Amino acid sequence: MNKQNVGRKLCTLFVMALLFVSALPFARAQEGHEGHDMSKMGKPKPKPAKKPKPKPRPKPTTTTQQPTSPRDDMQEVKVSASPAPTPTPESSPSPSPTPVDHSQMPGMGRIPLPAPTTPREALPALPQSPIPAGPVIRLEELEAMATQNNPTLAQADAAVRAAEGRRRQAGLWPNPVVGYFAEELAFRNPGETSEHGVFIEQNILLGGKLSKARRVMAREVEQSQTIAEAQRLRVLNSIRVLYFETLGAQRLVELRGDLARLTREAVEITAELHNVGQADTPDQLGIEIEAERAAIELLQAHTDWEQSWRTLSAMIGKPDLSPGRLAGNLEEQEMTLDQETILSTLLRDSPELRVAQTGVARAQAVIDRARAERIPDLFVRGGVGYNYERIEPIPPQVLSGRKGWESRLEFGITLPIFNRNQGGIATAEAEQAIAERDLQRLQLLLRSRFASAFREYRHSQQIVEKYRTQIIPRARRAYEMYLSNFSQMAASYPQVLIAQRTLFQVEVEYARALIGMRQSLVGIRGFLLTGGLEGIARPGELGGEGTEGFQLRTPNEVTGDSDNP
Repeated sequence: MNKQNVGRKLCTLFVMALLFVSALPFARAQEGHEGHDMSKMGKPKPKPAKKPKPKPRPKPTTTTQQPTSPRDDMQEVKVSASPAPTPTPESSPSPSPTPVDHSQMPGMGRIPLPAPTTPREALPALPQSPIPAGPVIRLEELEAMATQNNPTLAQADAAVRAAEGRRRQAGLWPNPVVGYFAEELAFRNPGETSEHGVFIEQNILLGGKLSKARRVMAREVEQSQTIAEAQRLRVLNSIRVLYFETLGAQRLVELRGDLARLTREAVEITAELHNVGQADTPDQLGIEIEAERAAIELLQAHTDWEQSWRTLSAMIGKPDLSPGRLAGNLEEQEMTLDQETILSTLLRDSPELRVAQTGVARAQAVIDRARAERIPDLFVRGGVGYNYERIEPIPPQVLSGRKGWESRLEFGITLPIFNRNQGGIATAEAEQAIAERDLQRLQLLLRSRFASAFREYRHSQQIVEKYRTQIIPRARRAYEMYLSNFSQMAASYPQVLIAQRTLFQVEVEYARALIGMRQSLVGIRGFLLTGGLEGIARPGELGGEGTEGFQLRTPNEVTGDSDNP
């Protein structure tokens, strides 16, 4: 920027020098005109007829012909500024068409130069500070806010607690049944033949059904924890991607702002050069168009920055977060990655693969639990009651003559004759096959996604290296050479502006390449996890299982009986 300031100062000095040089002939002509002796004005002068005839010109119109180049403009200015001959009574106007002498008109001592078509005040004002100076926010602060406010992280934690509750429930014994019974009730005399008592009933699960159910739910807990870890990485990766996108948009706003301000200054300098005949009207119009285009690009860059910031604040979980200036540099911490090392790490530690592997183990546990269903459960019931039935004949030692207290005990088992859970076992085995194939599919998918992501990273890295080492240095060198030649009056100012715009354009392309490289690098290091606001998967969904997991069946479901007719 120091070189640009020096260039602008040199341009200003050059314009002042041109103004001073162009004013000398007019001053000398004016002094010579005032120094003429008025007594000599009556001497005869050469008649216009004796002058050499001018070259053929097109027929003059009512409007004054404008100069077509800066040199023609300066020649017209010099001719009209010289003293015109004083007309005499003897002389008569020549019938041949001659150029109109503007020096004889009031206030028209010289041909007026064309004024700028678009004055400086007509250009719309640029925003003074499109990016706020503060507060300055770092990436670590954004990650901390996202960890506290992103709703998907709280949802993942709740899913872990739900899985732990299901595991606890799966290991509990069925509750016993306690009740009252009454038998042999006679409506005419209920106290003579009835029997009343209480009982307790319990189902004893055999075949290790409870322990196998706990193993199924334990796998679901592992899945839930891995899904929560994956979701945390998704949120952090999304925050980092949006951080680099917003940081790049912030850099583009600054570049567009610098270009817009420089083009505004170029409009003023070109207007001064146009006034002294060193710039054509098309040059001035072209510079004004460039200034308008730069202003439009600045507005677009500012809009992109606002949208990136809104997306970032939504991902954080605080949509009302005020925009601020992001701290950081797109060129920091650049390193070359080894493709094979990253791929092996991805296939070993990817949370998505660990969820799928846990799904395979869960499917195997479901098979074990389904096979345990073939072993019948034990049904036990015991009770005690009082029998009011009289004993006949009544022994003399029994005063009441009733049977009195009695007890009962029942055992039962379900015979697995028709229902041996054949369908449940077949379903569990098929779901295990689905989980295994899903694991293979996910491994191949990760390889494909990694190849695409690493290709984008490699391309972005090569583009960044080309811009950094070759394109930007050459564009800067060309701009400096044009600026130096212009200061030595060896180059035109539009050439300086073209080189300046080229330099800014390659810097914009370089910033975009940096954004792409940073985003690709975040995805590769973050196990290719994205979607920080997408709904999280529940245990069993990735392996083809139901969302509720395995549930213990009631005795009626085990035996195939039902209380309903």
